[in-house]
Amino acid sequence: MTLYVIRGDSVTAQISPPASISEGELLAQSIEDIEASGLSKAELTAIWNALPGATKLAKFKDRKAAAQRLWTAFAKLPVDPGRVAGSPSPRTGSKQAQIIDLFQRAEGATVAEVIAATGWQPHTVRGIVSGTLKKKLGLTVISAKEERGRVYRIPAQAAV
Repeated sequence: MTLYVIRGDSVTAQISPPASISEGELLAQSIEDIEASGLSKAELTAIWNALPGATKLAKFKDRKAAAQRLWTAFAKLPVDPGRVAGSPSPRTGSKQAQIIDLFQRAEGATVAEVIAATGWQPHTVRGIVSGTLKKKLGLTVISAKEERGRVYRIPAQAAV
């Protein structure tokens, strides 16, 4: 689930919650969080006007309309791929850690190589790539079609 951290009039989308929330910051997980935030209509308008590509407004008609428009706009924000403190990381020696090690090699790894290392089914390997490595851990996984099949790599700077 994507979380939105509101700091003043700026908003960032994150995969996992920040380690701590400072005074004056708001964590929104739903439209209801925005409605119940206690932010004034002027503050909600300032947030809207600071969003990229938003048509500037003088004010919102009411809080409910503001919350609905903001929530819709938040969904279009890019999610911060960087991992934050407290976000999950693989246990040393786990199959997840083994897969990350395989993908970090210069030659990368194919699905068949990961199956041989883990004993998993092909759909499980593809699921960990898209669900765990990309979405949950926020890693950059590069996929390329080569002679030996589809090869997955994790660039060195994206390592856990």
